[in-house]
Amino acid sequence: MTYSLDNCDPHSRQRMAEWRRLRPLRVLDLDIENRPLNYAGEDFTFSEITAIAWKFIGEPGPISALCLGEVPHRTMLLGFVAAYVQADMVTGHNIIKHDLRLLNGALLEEGLSPLPPKLVSDTYLHLKRKGGVSGSQESLAHMLNVKSLKVGMSQGAWREANRLTDKGIALTRKRVTADVRQHIQLRRELLKRDWLRAPRVWRG
Repeated sequence: MTYSLDNCDPHSRQRMAEWRRLRPLRVLDLDIENRPLNYAGEDFTFSEITAIAWKFIGEPGPISALCLGEVPHRTMLLGFVAAYVQADMVTGHNIIKHDLRLLNGALLEEGLSPLPPKLVSDTYLHLKRKGGVSGSQESLAHMLNVKSLKVGMSQGAWREANRLTDKGIALTRKRVTADVRQHIQLRRELLKRDWLRAPRVWRG
């Protein structure tokens, strides 16, 4: 049996909390890219994930990334899920309303189980209240002097990426990995300045 926040009694949860004080949380930083796939009413667009990147913060090794067009859709999802289930917490920018939802939709389409509940630190939704400034990852990174840059994409580059050409896939990989790299540094700066509210358990 796998012990989690969902199946532990209060005493066990206290023991888990004590254990976590002795062992730092494994925090997985993640980002996805997606492309429009089909239209619904009033030009609403359904999308498809084209790339997933992730990195355990503070652990050695490069940022992992899987891209549609290099691997099948199902393989891309399962590769990420294998990392997700090892994490104590996941983090990203607007992942509660975007990335995690799209990942669950893709898992449903593949006939797979949804992502299990997880502690989440979302640097968009959990950012403390502010006014007069943008809360985008790129804007926050600029304000806090984060050195890693977001990879901008022109309309032509997006069309290339969404057509899954070799050049387009390379652009997508560069963008999704750069987003994770920048976000890791951004989250560190936000935490240093006490700009993030406490993480919360996401249950899908």
